[in-house]
Amino acid sequence: MGDSITIDVGGTEVSVSHPDKVYFAQRGETKLDLIRYYQAVAGPLLGTLQGRPLLLERHPDGAGGKSFFQKRVPKSAPSWLRTTVVATPNGTTSDALVAADLAHVIWAVNLGCLGFHVWPYHADTPEVTDELRVDLDPSPGVRFPQVLAAAALTRQLLAEDGIEAHVKTSGSRGLHVYVSLQPRWNSYEVRAAAVALARELERRHPDLITAQWWKEERGRRVFVDFNQNAPHKTVFGAWCVRPRPGGQVSTPIGWDELESVEPDALTIATVPGRVAERGDPWADRRPQSIDPLLERSRRDLAAGLQDAPWPPVYPKQPGEPPRVAPSRAKRT
Repeated sequence: MGDSITIDVGGTEVSVSHPDKVYFAQRGETKLDLIRYYQAVAGPLLGTLQGRPLLLERHPDGAGGKSFFQKRVPKSAPSWLRTTVVATPNGTTSDALVAADLAHVIWAVNLGCLGFHVWPYHADTPEVTDELRVDLDPSPGVRFPQVLAAAALTRQLLAEDGIEAHVKTSGSRGLHVYVSLQPRWNSYEVRAAAVALARELERRHPDLITAQWWKEERGRRVFVDFNQNAPHKTVFGAWCVRPRPGGQVSTPIGWDELESVEPDALTIATVPGRVAERGDPWADRRPQSIDPLLERSRRDLAAGLQDAPWPPVYPKQPGEPPRVAPSRAKRT
C-alpha cells in the first residue's frame, strides 16, 4: 500500500497517510483497520458522540508507544473541520475538535488518535450538561466481579429514583454507567447529583463501594468517581478504541449481559459483528430527570455533610472541605 490514500467519508475526502502502519501489535491491526472499524460502527458511535467536543489521545507510533493528549486542533487542519472553544478549570481555552460526523473521527485517527475522550455536552449548548457519567473505578485488589456487582447496585439505586441507566465497559478494568439527561442542569448540578449517588451507594454497601476521594481511605472497594462529572471533565467515549495492544473497545452492553461480559474480548475485531447481530444497546436511551438525586444532595448538606473534595487542578469551591489527605492533615 502506498504512503497515503484518500477515503470518501460521507462525501468528504479524508487523506490517510501510511494506512498500513500497525497500531495494535497483538493481531497486527493497522491504521486502516481502525478506520474500517469506525466505519462499521458509525451509527452507534455517532449516536453518542455526534456534536460533542473531543479530547484526542494521540499515539503516533501505535498502542504502547509514546503518547500525548491534545485539546487544540492544529492550525494545519482542513477548512471543513468543525471546532469549538473549550476551557480548562483555570480558564485556558482551546479550539477542540467536534465530532460533527464520521469524517471528523477519521481525520483524528489519521493523526494517530487511539482514544477519544468526550465532553458531556453538545458544542451548540455548552451550558447544558446532558449526561451523568458514573465511573466505577476498581481500587487495587478489586476484581472485576466486584465491579459488576457495583454496577448492578448502581442501576438498582437509580431505578429506585425512577432513573433509567445504561452501561458500557471502559475498555480497561472498570465499567461506566451513563444516564442521558433532560436539558435542565449545568455541570455543577450534575456533579452534585453524582456525589449524592456515590454517598448513598457507600452507605448501603460499605464493604463493596466507596465514595472516598482520597485513595488511602478507599481500601479494596469500588470507587464511584463522582469528579468525572466536574466541569470541563471528559470520559472515554462509547464505541471508542483504547490504546491497548489488543485494540479493546469501550463497548455499550445490555444489562442482561452484565454477568457474562468479558471486556478484553470486546475489540475492533469482534465488536462490529456484535453490532451487526445485536444492534445498539443504547439505541433506546431517553432523557432522564436527576431531581431525586439532587434532593438526596440537599438532604446530605442539611445533615451537615460538606461538599466532596474536588480535583487539585480546580479552584477551591464553596462548601468544600480542606483539600488535604486525611493522613497528612493529622500529621499537620
